[in-house]
Amino acid sequence: MKKEIETEMEDELLPEYDFAQMGEPVRGKYANQYREGTNLVRLDADVAAAFPDDDAVNDALRLLMQIAQRQSEQSTIN
Repeated sequence: MKKEIETEMEDELLPEYDFAQMGEPVRGKYANQYREGTNLVRLDADVAAAFPDDDAVNDALRLLMQIAQRQSEQSTIN
């Protein structure tokens, strides 16, 4: 049975694929780069229901940032 599986896999690969030239595989080689470039946030269902798309979430967060900035400026004045 094992020889049948190996033969099937060998038949699917094209001859120009030379895996010997690729070197040793490294697990998680790009994991850190991926994490640094990803900024996904999972919303709870009730919060996600309030926003139809990414733009709506971004607009709401920008508005919240503006409000927080104004309140911060007012508290330093008083």
